[in-house]
Amino acid sequence: MLRLSKKSDYALIAMKHLAMRPDASSSAREISESYDIPLELLAKVLQRLVRARLLVSVQGTRGGYRLGRNAALISVADVIQSVDGPVTVTACSEDDHNCDQYTKCSIRDPLWKIKNRILESLNTVSVAEMAADETPAPVPTHTVSRMVFVPPVGES
Repeated sequence: MLRLSKKSDYALIAMKHLAMRPDASSSAREISESYDIPLELLAKVLQRLVRARLLVSVQGTRGGYRLGRNAALISVADVIQSVDGPVTVTACSEDDHNCDQYTKCSIRDPLWKIKNRILESLNTVSVAEMAADETPAPVPTHTVSRMVFVPPVGES
C-alpha cells in the first residue's frame, strides 16, 4: 500500500495554506492551529521546505513563511521529496543494490516502472492546483421533466 507520511501530509497542507495567501506570510503557529497539526512537528517540516527552497522564512513582527516561488511551479512531488526524500516502492534502487535478491529479482524492473509513473503523476499536480480548491458542481443522479400541453392562444 502506497501512502504519504504524516510529514508529507502536513507539508502539503501548509503549502496549500500559503498558496491561498500569496501576499501574506503565515506563522507556524497559525498553520498549526488552523489544521490541528502538532506545532513542533510542523516547525520541522517547514524548515525542511525552507532548506529545499520551496518556502522562505520571513523575519519580523509580520514574519512567518511564504512560498519560495510561484505555486504553479511547485509540484506535489517537489514537496513530498523535500520532506521524505526520494519516492520509492522497493528496498533497492538503481543506485542501491543492497538486497539479497537483487541479482535474481524478477519484479524489480516492473516495480521501478510503476515508481516512475507514480512520480510522473505527482509531478503533474502543482500546489496552485491544490489551492484552487475547485469544487465541481454536483451531478444530478436523475432528471425529472414534465411536459404540459398549452393550447394555442384563442383555443380552449
